[in-house]
Amino acid sequence: MVLLFRRRRSSAANHRMLPHWHVLGEIFLRTFVIYLIVLIGVRLSGKREVGQMTPFDLTLLLLLSNSVQNAMTGPDTSLAGGIVAALTLLLMNYLIAEFSGGNRRFRKFVQGQPSLLIHDGEVILAHMAKEHVSMDELERALREHSITSYHDVALGVLEVDGSISLLKYEDVNPTAHAHLARRKHIPKHE
Repeated sequence: MVLLFRRRRSSAANHRMLPHWHVLGEIFLRTFVIYLIVLIGVRLSGKREVGQMTPFDLTLLLLLSNSVQNAMTGPDTSLAGGIVAALTLLLMNYLIAEFSGGNRRFRKFVQGQPSLLIHDGEVILAHMAKEHVSMDELERALREHSITSYHDVALGVLEVDGSISLLKYEDVNPTAHAHLARRKHIPKHE
């Protein structure tokens, strides 16, 4: 009788370690959907470098990861369920990176596009508001690039990674065949 009890207990422990394939398939599907929803949500929330995260952004990220964990695995707490969820996340990340590398439209959808913040020495307030960039953040970027005033900037761009790139008028090479040199409204220095 003791031997029979041990077998049942061992079988129950194995069942928790290796759930049925349909449970693992459900975890895969749940994780796939949650990944897409979180990706779209992060994409819509705006551009910001990890190093520029505010305490609010970090708190949101931690709470978001905690809240979707249960939605991915459901009531399953098995090792196999956790492995399936982790592998699904890694696979989704790899596939999105691969697909966005070869498809420009998809890359724009996932990563976004750079936003012009300063043009010809003038701040574009509508773009700053749309991208949730404060004047303090713009001034910090100016200081980081050793620029005293935004009037000295030919182009200021919020990049897709959240960093702000600034080009001074003297940095723009009028003889180059770059996009900036072709712009009519940037004065050419001769």
